Amino acid sequence: MKKIFLLVVLMATVSTQLLFAQDTKSTSLTPLLASYYDIKDALIKSNTADAAIHAGAFLKAVNSVDMKSLPAADMSTFMAAQEKLAFDARHISESKDIAHQREHFANFSANFFKLAKAVKLTDKPVYYAYCPMKKSYWLSSEDAIKNPYYGSQMLTCGKVTETLNK
Repeated sequence: MKKIFLLVVLMATVSTQLLFAQDTKSTSLTPLLASYYDIKDALIKSNTADAAIHAGAFLKAVNSVDMKSLPAADMSTFMAAQEKLAFDARHISESKDIAHQREHFANFSANFFKLAKAVKLTDKPVYYAYCPMKKSYWLSSEDAIKNPYYGSQMLTCGKVTETLNK
């Protein structure tokens, strides 16, 4: 009787783990999204030092992606964006000037959106927001507007224009 009970518990545990594993899509590109959000959040707070640190972490992550672990379509999309993402992340990481960081963040966001749209980085919604004053976009994990281009000056300026993973 004990053996049957243990076998049932083991099977239930394995089934539960497999079920949850299927709910969360994760690739070697998934950490890039969290790193992107860290940069965005630092810019919202107008914290140049944190933006530089997080951009440096993003740069390391984007350069250490294991290409062999990616499906062919994802690898092709990533390879097309990798250099552009690294370029802007490097500029953000090397600058202490908030205007310069935000200027590169606009290109960084446009290129990252192309990647996020083509490669499913998460099962959670990704909101693509637009700042009419800057005429630039950014990605967010929440639909509430927190503008990284103007920080506290115009924190809620903008609107969500598209949602990925609805």
